[in-house]
Amino acid sequence: MLSTQQLATMLSLQDKMNTKVNPSWLTAGYGYLRAAMVESVEAIDHHGWKWWKAQQKDLPQLQMELVDIWHFALSASIIEFNGDISASASTIAEALTASSPKVTFDNVEYSPTESSLLDNLELMAGLCAAKRFSVPLFMVIVEQSEMDANELYRQYVGKNVLNFFRQDNGYKEGTYIKIWNGKEDNEHLVEVLDALDMADDSYSDKVYEGLSERYPS
Repeated sequence: MLSTQQLATMLSLQDKMNTKVNPSWLTAGYGYLRAAMVESVEAIDHHGWKWWKAQQKDLPQLQMELVDIWHFALSASIIEFNGDISASASTIAEALTASSPKVTFDNVEYSPTESSLLDNLELMAGLCAAKRFSVPLFMVIVEQSEMDANELYRQYVGKNVLNFFRQDNGYKEGTYIKIWNGKEDNEHLVEVLDALDMADDSYSDKVYEGLSERYPS
């Protein structure tokens, strides 16, 4: 289960990234749950759903979609609490304490722990289309996608910090260098993450420092 500290860290990072894109993002009216809906459908595609042809689940890509969905879900939560990171973290933490999560949609009650990954992804897409998001449902999907809370945290922080790093080094201007010493920045990120302790309070700062040390000057 995600700790309150992990949630606070992720929410704070999300707020900072959104503010970097638009300082007035809280009141800009962006469709964060619409974006989460689109990513949910893309996750369904990576899972495979066509009964008329052979398909193979692309688990790494599916996991990446979940990390992106989490970015949008956190953004929506921050907006719901008018920018109050602490209140958002506490509410999400409380939602995660449900021992047997239930989701009611169109007057039908669903039990995510008893449903398939594909059906749960479809349910999440439907909820997002209706401007709703279920954290317990999402975490069941995370587990069904062979991730745990710590891996979600690890991948989320890594992707968020890399996005910051890219922006700080000319990504928008087109001057950012994506390949360093024969490796893409994503590969460097994985190596940096593997060398760090997620429990460190300055984890995200150290991820950024690790990338800075590797980036060509």
